[in-house]
Amino acid sequence: MGTTSVDAAESGLAVATAADRPRRRERARRRAAAPRGDGRIALLFLAPALLGFAVFYVYPAIRGAYYSTTDYNLLSPPRGVGMANYTALVHDALFWNALKVTGYYVVLNIVSQTVLALVLAALMFRLTRSVVVRAMLLVPWLVPNVTVGLLFLWLFDADLGLVNHLISAAGLSTHGWFSSTTWAMPTIALTNTWAYTGYTALLLYAGMLQIPGQVYEAAMLDGASELRMFFRLTLPLMRPVLALVLVVSVIGSFQMFDTVAITPTHGGPVNATRVIYYYIYELAFTHFRMGYASAAAMSLVLILGALTLLQMRLLRASRSDLA
Repeated sequence: MGTTSVDAAESGLAVATAADRPRRRERARRRAAAPRGDGRIALLFLAPALLGFAVFYVYPAIRGAYYSTTDYNLLSPPRGVGMANYTALVHDALFWNALKVTGYYVVLNIVSQTVLALVLAALMFRLTRSVVVRAMLLVPWLVPNVTVGLLFLWLFDADLGLVNHLISAAGLSTHGWFSSTTWAMPTIALTNTWAYTGYTALLLYAGMLQIPGQVYEAAMLDGASELRMFFRLTLPLMRPVLALVLVVSVIGSFQMFDTVAITPTHGGPVNATRVIYYYIYELAFTHFRMGYASAAAMSLVLILGALTLLQMRLLRASRSDLA
């Protein structure tokens, strides 16, 4: 009798549980579909940044794309010309020369900056992690670009510059660094390398800190040298960070303008330093060809987008060997 009552109770409980399952699923579905309070709070905090991004990036980009299809000179209303500006760019020798000069600068700047930054980051990571050293590396990056340009303008001045004075004291021939078609662009690249290497080194150093110390301990037990560990362990394990740094550095190098504007080159000599940003500036604010300048700017956006995708694909930035 007792057993029968227990069985009946268990059977009733099972039936009740089975009948309650659809209601539980429905409540769970409603909870999942309902917006969470954390999401609303996050959106509230992101609202200022999203608003600034829309006002200062999205809206100017849309307006620039519109102006690129017009013949606009700031003095009269825009007049639509379709794709005429882009067609003219294809046949514009100065535009292609500006891209070539910019590419030359990007190669000089990225190679020198990345190599020096990797060396500095590796030295900090393996030898010292002093806060003072890291602060000193940031000092050149904190100096305004105009000040850096003026500083190197005085250092490399053909007549009074310290560099030519030291070269002359060593019995070597001096150069007009900013007036030479051969040395003008390497000098500008050296200027920006000095300014940004410390910041890049700190980014790479932060990536190195993510590598577990046990990896290096195991390699040292196997007798691996520091140089071998750097190329076989450090570089592969920090590939996503290195990819990010390279993408940001390439985009920033294509946007180089202030150093050319502040030094006496102004795109010369013989277009040797007329980078694409300076050429766009001249089109817009010297010749008042706003529509044509917008077309050149939008073309640069497409070029940078393609380069970024290519870099991310080649460097496999989305995958890490630490996972």
